[in-house]
Amino acid sequence: MSLNSADEIPTAEAEEPGFDYQRLKKKPVLVLTGPTAVGKTSLSLKLARAVNGAIVSADSMQVYKGMDIGSAKIPPDERQGISHYLIDVLEPEEDFNVALFQKLSLEAMHEIWAKGQVPILTGGTGFYIQAVLRDIDFTESEGKSEIRSAYEKIAREQGPAYLHALLAQKDPEAAAAIHPNNVKRVVRALEFFDESGTPISRHNEEQREKPSPYCYLYFVLNEDRRILYERIDQRVDQMIADGLVDEVKRLKNRGLTENHVSMKGLGYKELFPYLEGRCTLEEAVSTIKRDTRHFAKRQITWFKREGDVIWIDKGSFDNDEQAILDYMLALWRDRLNKDCI
Repeated sequence: MSLNSADEIPTAEAEEPGFDYQRLKKKPVLVLTGPTAVGKTSLSLKLARAVNGAIVSADSMQVYKGMDIGSAKIPPDERQGISHYLIDVLEPEEDFNVALFQKLSLEAMHEIWAKGQVPILTGGTGFYIQAVLRDIDFTESEGKSEIRSAYEKIAREQGPAYLHALLAQKDPEAAAAIHPNNVKRVVRALEFFDESGTPISRHNEEQREKPSPYCYLYFVLNEDRRILYERIDQRVDQMIADGLVDEVKRLKNRGLTENHVSMKGLGYKELFPYLEGRCTLEEAVSTIKRDTRHFAKRQITWFKREGDVIWIDKGSFDNDEQAILDYMLALWRDRLNKDCI
């Protein structure tokens, strides 16, 4: 499995390559995240060039091959020679989760550090980023336990709502954080409680409090909500114009269904009803826009819970990308020279 989807492109020369990262007490990591459609991709390329960095995609859909339009994947010829990792790694039939992301991203980061570069985690999946920065322990019981099988049977026979109600009795905090339809996570939370006697919400909180093993800065790019929602609507329209319907149709004809992890992504799951004649294209597109706006709101809520992020309001910089980059670089130099040597 090749983690680097830009092996064929020579690594770009950094504009400011002077810092010796070998002097650091901890390995360097930069994070550039924010809600969907806020404009992370363009800024990430400039940041990578400026700090001699390589990009690790923290996105749950860009990891899949053949899912280019709906995941807003940056084409290889637009990567400006910057190495990108965790793009086009898995087939759409394969499962992807936070534990696998953590494993693959750490492999990529070690490869990047070995080249004397800085890994830049870029994407909007906050839990994935947290898993890496805090080195969260996702150790699970070996194989498929009897407890897990029993809860999966309950889900099939009684339904997701009934299963979620069981979790609410045992771990109210976890139940509040997990959607009732996310059966896999509900089952895992119940299994964890039964095996350990400890709510998984308490375990997760303890993991979040762990100090990071890295020298890092965590930037969250944000935009005025009205402007962000307009950008989301425009991007969905552009995806449709670029052939998103045909992309999903090809995947469906390949045998992918709404039950596959890859097809639960925004822009994919909403088009299955249209392709099966259960709604019009106009209705499907409207649903994609609505669901994407809701997702962006949830992303912002997640990042607000993270205590060590640096918020970058694009409006405060008059949407000047160079001014934003200069600000980020000044903070990075300060962190390197004061806290990490």
